[in-house]
Amino acid sequence: MAGQSDPHISIFTPAEVEFLAEDELVEIVPNIRMDALNMICGDFGPFFPQISTKVPIWLAVALKKRGKCSVRPPEWMSVERLTHVLEAERESPREFQPLPFHYIELSKLLFEKAHDDIPDIYMVRSLIEDIRDVRFHKVEMGLEKISGRTHAVKLKNLSAMEVNIVRPFMVRALQAFYKHGSPEMIQQPESTVSRTQVLDRGPRRDLRPR
Repeated sequence: MAGQSDPHISIFTPAEVEFLAEDELVEIVPNIRMDALNMICGDFGPFFPQISTKVPIWLAVALKKRGKCSVRPPEWMSVERLTHVLEAERESPREFQPLPFHYIELSKLLFEKAHDDIPDIYMVRSLIEDIRDVRFHKVEMGLEKISGRTHAVKLKNLSAMEVNIVRPFMVRALQAFYKHGSPEMIQQPESTVSRTQVLDRGPRRDLRPR
């Protein structure tokens, strides 16, 4: 995987992050009767018409594609909830509102595969895009404040996709500051070595009078 190709900067492609998100559970409403499905990741079902149950989103998409269920959007994907999150994001320039770790990937999958099950889909899509823009702007503002004295950066409540995008820039920025912004950190080992070389002149010899 792409994340394993460079051990110094672990980064996944958007498709790989989306693949990881497909194990998240969503609620479906089957329209058929079906026995339980025994998977490596767990058992799901049995399924009964009009009785909701939770399954991984990859299974929900597969059943939806075959016309065997409808998908219930998560509670956080309502217009009311997203509007509240957007307002809170704008009012708190230094804080990120708690959202599902895979909210970007989940919303993308549902928009593409279950768009007819999402009420007010255009408004929901617009709100999520606005939330993403506000959060990325906060990240950019935080990166501008990094200095040579920065030893760590804490960004709470970032999502998987946001972390994946920010991480390589953050790592390179800190590496650049340590390399170019703190020359004393680089020169210190050299001066230590030179002092050691001056002091260490080999075994002493006794001075005998002539």
